[in-house]
Order: sequence, then C-alpha cells, then structure tokens
Amino acid sequence: VVNITTMACDPEFFFCAVPSSTGSGSGIVLKADGIIVTNHHVVASARDIYVTMADNRNLEAKVIASSPRYDLAVIRVDVGDKPLKEIVLGNSDNLRVGEKVLAIGNPCGLGGTLTTGVVSMTGRDIKNGGRVMEDLIQTDASINPGNSGGALVNSSGELVGINTMILSP
Repeated sequence: VVNITTMACDPEFFFCAVPSSTGSGSGIVLKADGIIVTNHHVVASARDIYVTMADNRNLEAKVIASSPRYDLAVIRVDVGDKPLKEIVLGNSDNLRVGEKVLAIGNPCGLGGTLTTGVVSMTGRDIKNGGRVMEDLIQTDASINPGNSGGALVNSSGELVGINTMILSP
C-alpha cells in the first residue's frame, strides 16, 4: 500500500501556474512494474500525482484509466530498476459477516496506518450523491479521510476490497 499526494489548480487562475489545493489518499500496488489502483475521487481533479513508497521513494504518477461510476482509477509510476512488491489478491466473494479484516492506508496524510475490524455486511448498496454504489463491503474498521484507495485485506493479508468511503452523521 502506497501514499498518494495530489495537487490541483483552478484552471482560471493564471492558467494553472500555481497549485490551489493538495490532497492525499492511498493506493494498492497491483503489479511490480508500477501499476497501482486507487479511487477515482483521489486523483480525479489532480494536476500532479505523487506516490510515496514504503522505502520513501517519491515517484510521479500518471492516470492510465479511471471510472467515476465505480470510483476506481489505475495509475502508473516508473519504478526504474527497483520493482514494487505487489499485493496478493483474495476473493471478496468468500467474505462472511463477522470475519476479521484490516484496513491499510494513509489517513489524514499519516502513512502506513492499519486498523482492524470485522465485515459487518456484504452486498451493501449506498447512495452517494447522485449515484448508487453497489455490492460494497461494510466494515467497522476505522476509515478516515486519506484512507480512500487503500487496501482492505483479510487475515491472510490478501486484498478483498478497496477503502472507498465513510458514512458519518
């Protein structure tokens, strides 16, 4: 799991010469050659995207695919001759209510955070703005801003989901 920092700008302000806001999120290494998955909303308005690795390398990333509908994005970094450690994929269809899960991410810009919880429900549909997000995994693991795009793993460390949102009053 990697930390993602983004910079956005107001296109009407001096032709985007100066970044107007920064954001942070998380990403999951899918391929050792630099393919990372995150949430669409983490990178959607970014002008610049930087990925910080566990070994403190800070690499520039580019979006190679993105889906607002599913809130997923794929980004790529150039890893040079230092391949990344890719996550092991699990099967979310095998999750059961009450099963232990761990959320790994970059909450509030603090990297490398892990929280634990259990699966509260599978197949949850939630209305988010004007769209319905379907077939989600609900957990009571603590998720905070910046965890978006991070890994939800089972007790074997296999990826079973992507941290996407929190619901709070």
